[in-house]
Amino acid sequence: MSSFLHLRDDPLVLIFSLAGGILVAIILFAVLTIAIPELADPFHLASVAHEAEVLESLLLTFVAGFVAVGILGLFGTPLAYLLARNDFPGKAAVEGLIDIPLILPHTVAGLMVYLLFMSRGLIGAPFSRAGIFFEDAFPGIVVAMVFVATPYYVDGVREGFGTVPVRLEHVARTLGATRWMVITRIVLPLTTRHILTSALIAWGRAIGEFAAVVMIAYFPMVVSALIYQRFATGGIAESRSVAFIMLILCLVLFIGIRLFTKRLGRYDDSP
Repeated sequence: MSSFLHLRDDPLVLIFSLAGGILVAIILFAVLTIAIPELADPFHLASVAHEAEVLESLLLTFVAGFVAVGILGLFGTPLAYLLARNDFPGKAAVEGLIDIPLILPHTVAGLMVYLLFMSRGLIGAPFSRAGIFFEDAFPGIVVAMVFVATPYYVDGVREGFGTVPVRLEHVARTLGATRWMVITRIVLPLTTRHILTSALIAWGRAIGEFAAVVMIAYFPMVVSALIYQRFATGGIAESRSVAFIMLILCLVLFIGIRLFTKRLGRYDDSP
């Protein structure tokens, strides 16, 4: 309590608190503008939550998001390790390519994904000959999510690998451990919290994507596309309930995983 009183009397801390409080208030008011009308009519909210279209869209969005994160874990984790531990010609170019989805308009990202994975695209063409299609299909949703979420996962995991002292790996190697043993038994356990946090952020980015997804796969509709369709055809009343359901589910998942990662961090820091 004494430290709080000391901070409270610091004018700079008061200014920072005011500035940050404005942003927090905007987010809070945005949540309340959706939550209050829906909570005032729980029967309507319950009926929307039981609609087959809504349930299918939620399931599709969440499953596609988890598949996208699984793909990022499989391919992005080795890439993050290489970037964290090695300097090589063209490294800056690789890092720039990874971060491209951060600066691109979402429609541009969607167009890039579509041109690459459409049935006549560089990647889509050989897959289509094998009977696997990305346009208006689940695989198209997944690749669009992977594309936009890649920098969030790779950059976060790379930062985690950077916190592990290189000398630990050198010592393990001198004691006879193979490179694979060093990575799986030392590096990955020490970066578990970073990996989980990065995966959570990437998953949130993936399930929230709209433009990149709908440009390659408007149908079947993810939640963001369903909300947009209902807003365009029925206005706020038709879209707000779906948005609120998505908001609640995401909050529960994010808070739960955040608490888990914090608990994991305390466990890692304990002697």
